[in-house]
This record gives sequence, structure tokens and C-alpha cells, in this order.
Amino acid sequence: MGIPFEQRNFQKELDKKIAGFQKDGIVPTLLLHSCCAPCSSHCIEYLSDYFHITVFYYNPNISAEEEYRKRVEEQKRFISEFPAKYKVSFIEGDYDTKEFYDIAKGYEQCREGGERCFRCYELRLRKTCGFDYFTTTLTISPLKNSVKLNEIGLKLSEEYDMPYLLSDFKKKEGYKRSIELSHEYNLYRQNYCGCVYSR
Repeated sequence: MGIPFEQRNFQKELDKKIAGFQKDGIVPTLLLHSCCAPCSSHCIEYLSDYFHITVFYYNPNISAEEEYRKRVEEQKRFISEFPAKYKVSFIEGDYDTKEFYDIAKGYEQCREGGERCFRCYELRLRKTCGFDYFTTTLTISPLKNSVKLNEIGLKLSEEYDMPYLLSDFKKKEGYKRSIELSHEYNLYRQNYCGCVYSR
């Protein structure tokens, strides 16, 4: 009998997959959904030695356009300044808050980290399917449910027949490293996820 999904160590599984790539001498492409530059910092630092990364910035949950634009510019700046082994590319998704409000309808009163957030995870990951692999920076946050994110990623992987890269980037002091990199690159660190409910 296998380990229950919620007890799996996704970081160890990721490390094992990367070791396999290295053994086979391959550098896959990765579409990396990013919520913001600070959360992406450690993820890019860690993954850019093993993947050709395209950062996909898709966050219609961010309620204020000024806040959204500020985060986009910080993401681009970090990518341009970070000395990645393999060049990191950038794609900005559509900014249409209606997409977020449509999936949040009826879940407005849910607690932070509950079903509304899970629906938001799926909205953003659904748009991220592509390349050799896809994944998200969201697992770096101690406030985000890595089990649920990976569960959604695997579900979409089956639905679209595209491999999802399991992750839990907060492990091995990943979250701490993202804070260090944020200070090093003087990144704007917001104090809420982005939606009007989290604010």
C-alpha cells in the first residue's frame, strides 16, 4: 500500500525527478506559473539549473490593477537581473478579473485557504498547462496548501495529457531563501495574496 497523497514528500519527488534528468543529460522546458517575484525568486534559482523556464504570470485574482501592474514589473525585473544558468523567458497572461470573480461566486465568505482559494488555484493552473512540464510557485508559501495544489496539478495533467511537476518549494528552507532573495534584489513584497477577500 502506497503513502497517502497528503503525506507524500513532494520536494523529495521533485529532487528525484531532477536527478533522473541529470542522469539522462536532458534539460526539459518548464512553464512556471508565478504569483509574484518574491515567490518566484527561490523557485527560479532552484529550477533554472535544470530546466529551460518560461515564467507565466497569470493572476486575475489581483483586485487592483495598480497592484497587478506593480507585481508584473517586479517579476520582469527579477528575471532580467537574476543570473540563471539557462535563460528564463516571460509570458504575461490576460488580466481579466471577471474570470476570478466568476469562479469565486458563491464562495465569497469562505475562509482564507479554503474552497475559494482552491478554485483560484485551479483557475491559474488550468491556464498554465503546456511545455514539457508545468508547475506553480504557489507551493512556496506557508499559507498555500501544497497538497491541494499538487492534487489539482495532477488532475489537470491527466485532463490535458501534459506532465505536471510536483513541488513543495517551501521545503529545504525554500521560503526562507525567497525572503533572502527578496532583500538581495530589493523586491516589493506584498502582504496579501491579491484578491479583494485576502486583502
